[in-house]
Amino acid sequence: MKKDIHPEYHSIDVKLVNGDVVKMRSTWGKEGDQMSLDIDPSVHPAWTGGSTRLMDTGGRVSKFKKKYEGLGF
Repeated sequence: MKKDIHPEYHSIDVKLVNGDVVKMRSTWGKEGDQMSLDIDPSVHPAWTGGSTRLMDTGGRVSKFKKKYEGLGF
């Protein structure tokens, strides 16, 4: 491996949405910096199983449903 091409790997504090602070190792910032998250696993639908919304841009979804309404959709 080449020398001096890798970023510094150090400990930072990560502040979650609910206010909890977790210590992690990262290349972001400097030793002891704090990163505040807007979205984390405690609130993101991918981890919480939240409901999904289907955006109907330009009526495409409704056009599809109308075209195939007799097929059991």
